[in-house]
Amino acid sequence: MKTIFALFFIVLLGASSLSAQNFALHDSAEHNKYNFSQFAGETWGFIKQPANWDGSDYLRIGALGAGTFLIMLADNPIRNYVNNDKRYGLDKKYAKSYPIEFGNMWGELYFTEILFGGFSLYALYSGDKTSHKIAFEIAQSAFYTFLVNGSLKYVIGRARPYLEQGNQSYSPFSRYDNPDHQSLPGGHTGITMALTTVLSRNSKPLWLKIAAYVPAALSVISRVYLDRHWASDVFFGGAIGYFAATWVVDQHENPAEDDDSKSQFGIKGVNIQPFLFGDTYGLGVSLHL
Repeated sequence: MKTIFALFFIVLLGASSLSAQNFALHDSAEHNKYNFSQFAGETWGFIKQPANWDGSDYLRIGALGAGTFLIMLADNPIRNYVNNDKRYGLDKKYAKSYPIEFGNMWGELYFTEILFGGFSLYALYSGDKTSHKIAFEIAQSAFYTFLVNGSLKYVIGRARPYLEQGNQSYSPFSRYDNPDHQSLPGGHTGITMALTTVLSRNSKPLWLKIAAYVPAALSVISRVYLDRHWASDVFFGGAIGYFAATWVVDQHENPAEDDDSKSQFGIKGVNIQPFLFGDTYGLGVSLHL
């Protein structure tokens, strides 16, 4: 039943995205081949991006790092609040609920592969260029996100919360097949944000662009609720997925754009500000696109 619910949502979102095509998306799809040669060329371009960064890009990376650090200060209070019943992981009351399971599933690689396959088959069957574009961008953004997040997980080696070692326990360069010390950045949320951003950017109605991020929110909540990640993990991992997907889509929709004010991440500015209101504190993030 839960699988049927998930598939229904996917079909609804995918069908709406395809039916809401606009001329700009169709035109950008027509001017790209979306083949292995283009994938290889753009992958090389993605890898060498750091060589093209300027001072503003490094400043934004520093802001992202600072934001992650600030959220780390709230890691333990957030975990204590989520686990106030002293039950953890799959033993929690809502661990098997539809929203938690769907949010967790949305970040799995196999789920991304299913969507990629669905859009690819539709493109082959109908000859629809926009579907071809979406499939291509799903594969690209997921691959780049997995590449960056997977490498950082191995290098950082942060312990997952369920190990009860605290949020500042690290084992850098531990065995790559040791998931217990691969908490930062969040892998599921990275894939989730990459997939969601591609679907949102390729949707026309504003309500659909916003609705596309509902699964991402559920994924963030589920990973923290199931005690698989600290709050700072999902923030950092999700940001990487968003930036990777934004860069990918921008390559296809703005191929000739030469705007020095635009970040290599596809954004013009990031504003991160901590806030304190009574007993509540947190972090506000705004992106200038």
